[in-house]
Amino acid sequence: MKRIILALLAGTALGAQPLAAQTQSIDPAAVIDTYADIAQAGYADSLSTAKALQAAVATLIANPSEDSLEAAKQAWIAARVPYQQTEAFRFGNAIVDDWEGRVNAWPLDEGLIDYVDPNSAAINEENDYALLNIIANKTVTIGGQSVDTSEITPELLSGTLHEAEGIEANVATGYHAIEFLLWGQDLNGTGPGAGARPYTDYVQGADCTGGNCDRRAAYLQAAADLLVRDLEEMVANWDDDGEARTVLEADPADGVSAILTGMGSLSYGELAGERIKLGLLLHDPEEEHDCFSDMTHLSHYYDGLGIRNVYTGRYTRVDGSTVSGPSLSDLVRAADPEVDTALRGDLESSVAALGAMKEAAEGGMAYDQMLAMGNDQGKELIEGAVSALVTQTRSIERAVAALGAQATVEGSDSLDDPNAVFQ
Repeated sequence: MKRIILALLAGTALGAQPLAAQTQSIDPAAVIDTYADIAQAGYADSLSTAKALQAAVATLIANPSEDSLEAAKQAWIAARVPYQQTEAFRFGNAIVDDWEGRVNAWPLDEGLIDYVDPNSAAINEENDYALLNIIANKTVTIGGQSVDTSEITPELLSGTLHEAEGIEANVATGYHAIEFLLWGQDLNGTGPGAGARPYTDYVQGADCTGGNCDRRAAYLQAAADLLVRDLEEMVANWDDDGEARTVLEADPADGVSAILTGMGSLSYGELAGERIKLGLLLHDPEEEHDCFSDMTHLSHYYDGLGIRNVYTGRYTRVDGSTVSGPSLSDLVRAADPEVDTALRGDLESSVAALGAMKEAAEGGMAYDQMLAMGNDQGKELIEGAVSALVTQTRSIERAVAALGAQATVEGSDSLDDPNAVFQ
């Protein structure tokens, strides 16, 4: 995906005072501690729910049925709730951004993994591996070399197949690979209905549908095991002596800039642009973030909630407990109360706009239906969310200026140069 990088540099040129001079009694180091504590809790919740998903997958494989498949789907949906709230930590922290593609890469050419409808819009003719179908083949050719895929392991998925030949659409791991293996393709376009993979795709023996049920089960289990392993790594990165935390603690002023970068980039270029506006411009459900399950409304909503969590320094865990402390909001309020009030209001507005999409989807109009050409209600909901996120980003810019901080916010052609989307 092409992204335009927008630099927001605030400091003496904007008439702002250095960060330390503005904050008075608010200690930036304490703000960093809260930020890191919320990150650690969010990834820990992501890990615990991924382990529940891993167990549900094992049950599905051992006893395939409509009930066990549905239980695995519900476990996947539950696992997305805390994970999506961690995405505000991605762009400001290189250790997270470099890792993120292993667990949340999208969109994917699902034919790399398993059978697909050869006439579907999902077929990517520009990717030689878009129909590789690892599950159906015990030997494949990648980069001109024969690759033994007879045993499907986490190491095969992550070390050989994921982003094979440097092609981002060759997604072999993470939430969306698992999502595809649970739901299958959504062949409904912008009409109602999600993917409808039958549980018999995991039944061993003569009743197996789709072929290679044993290998499909091995792939699903390997992907679930790998997701848990990857999340264990990220939890450790945010522990008291973890690398992600210690990098931020080394220079709290740079840490504050990292917080603002993460908020702004997710708010603007990633969420408002690549994940929401682009799909509307193209009226294309293939641009839907959770396109197999039709749960995109939840991903968008919890992304928005995650941005608010970071700014307000407060996160509600999956067990109902809270993690909170000195926040970026406290810093901004000390520097410029009006900017803090405006940004808090904008965060509430964006969460409300994303919540309106969520409510509509839960009421029967899935996100891919909102993208349909001629769906004026869907368009209004989507554009309302985009507008709220863009407005919110402008307030984040003002917070950058108020603090005399620095932030580099990712852009998106869909927002900055819509005509380029169609070229």
